[in-house]
Amino acid sequence: MKLIVATEKNWGIGKENQLLVHLPGDLKYFKEKTQGKVVIMGRKTLESLPGGRPLPNRVNVVISRNPDYKPEGCVMAASCEEAAKKALVLAGSGGSDHVMVMGGASIYEQMLPICDTCYVTRLEQAFDADCSFPDLDADPDFQVVWESDRQEENGVFYRFVEYRRVGHGQSEE
Repeated sequence: MKLIVATEKNWGIGKENQLLVHLPGDLKYFKEKTQGKVVIMGRKTLESLPGGRPLPNRVNVVISRNPDYKPEGCVMAASCEEAAKKALVLAGSGGSDHVMVMGGASIYEQMLPICDTCYVTRLEQAFDADCSFPDLDADPDFQVVWESDRQEENGVFYRFVEYRRVGHGQSEE
């Protein structure tokens, strides 16, 4: 399973259920990495999307403990474990390479142990964030396997960084 996230310098990921900054290049990267895949997200992440609607051209698996929460166009799961099982079935022969965890903070925290690859947009600046992602640079289980050239948009500098779990197969998707 894979994971995709944008983090600021101190690994913050959002504030008041919104992205920290709008970067068209990052949104394009996100779309390229998730298009045609099964995405797993929490209820608040779904509600933060434009119109609170599922992402097009993806199978949207949404985690909510509320059994009455049934947004149109989504596959529901009551836990991360249930979401992972459903996502793998929905991914079919593509298996875990076709499943992408996309937040929020508590979903990332619970799903990180079963993810082998993390696509991280690393902003160079610090922003005021109220939720964060684990520091992969300090995690001995992960190493950087690829890094893009430095990007700049709207006065914000960033890089796309791919982290891979150490000792995990280096297969490409």
